[in-house]
Amino acid sequence: MSHRAREHDPGDLEAVLAEVAEEVRPRPGDEEHEEHGGEDAGRFGLAVARLDGEEVSTGDAEHPFPVQSIAKVFALTLALQKVGEDLFERVGREPSGDPYNSLIQLEQEGGRPRNPFINSGALVVCDVLLDHCDDPWAELSGLIADLTGADVAVDEEVLAAEGRRGHRNASMAYLMSSFGNVHHDVDEVMALYTRQSSALVDCHRLARAVRFLANDGVDPRTGRRVVSEQLARRINAVMLTTGTYDSAGQFAYEVGVPCKSGVSGAIVGDVPGRLGVSVWSPPLDPSGNSRAGRRALHLLVERLGLSVL
Repeated sequence: MSHRAREHDPGDLEAVLAEVAEEVRPRPGDEEHEEHGGEDAGRFGLAVARLDGEEVSTGDAEHPFPVQSIAKVFALTLALQKVGEDLFERVGREPSGDPYNSLIQLEQEGGRPRNPFINSGALVVCDVLLDHCDDPWAELSGLIADLTGADVAVDEEVLAAEGRRGHRNASMAYLMSSFGNVHHDVDEVMALYTRQSSALVDCHRLARAVRFLANDGVDPRTGRRVVSEQLARRINAVMLTTGTYDSAGQFAYEVGVPCKSGVSGAIVGDVPGRLGVSVWSPPLDPSGNSRAGRRALHLLVERLGLSVL
């Protein structure tokens, strides 16, 4: 089988997205709907942005939500712009097999996180940005704005809440600092980490934002090169193998395209040579991935023949 995505009829997209949404959308009485209990528990959005500029969506694709861990994709991209693959001297590229906020592995491996998408790895990426950016948040939010074509706002309530419950992440940062792998004041690192997680996005914007990864590092909206072709492949590889917490292997098996999830219920992915995709549904599975989002991506790639594996 080809390692490039199979061609599909673009006319199918709108119908397939609507069909997938109808099958997987959480409904009152569903177990996952009741478990979540939040006001957005029944919401579901799904968007696809093709490289030729066509955008198709269904459901709550324009409803804003905090980006949470999906911000790590853009922080990693900016860090690679600054230091290239030297970044991986301080953070690895391997699946962790442990929860995203585990301290045990970090202690055992001398303060070097397994990958940039677990929390400890994302904290090191923030430290690198503090090393190399005059104003890290301005540059990171500018990158996201360039890729989405829209200004970036921050959810101040989420920002405050993240700050109040960030003790475990701060513990990781202090531990890595003791090993010499965090250079800046922990409060500075945590401030950038929590701010990036609190940025507001929607499915439309996220699907559009990751198309550069499907287009060999070039943003098809502007024609601007974001990263080299080689680094785009590196980011995709890390997304495929580590982007969905400790269930990345199962995710690759079921979905078969590079993905990154966040605990707000969003999942973003790209199909090299074809498109970017984003789905949002807040109820989560035990690994912290959207239940309906996971099912939606599985059905989408199956019905459109999009898996790269």
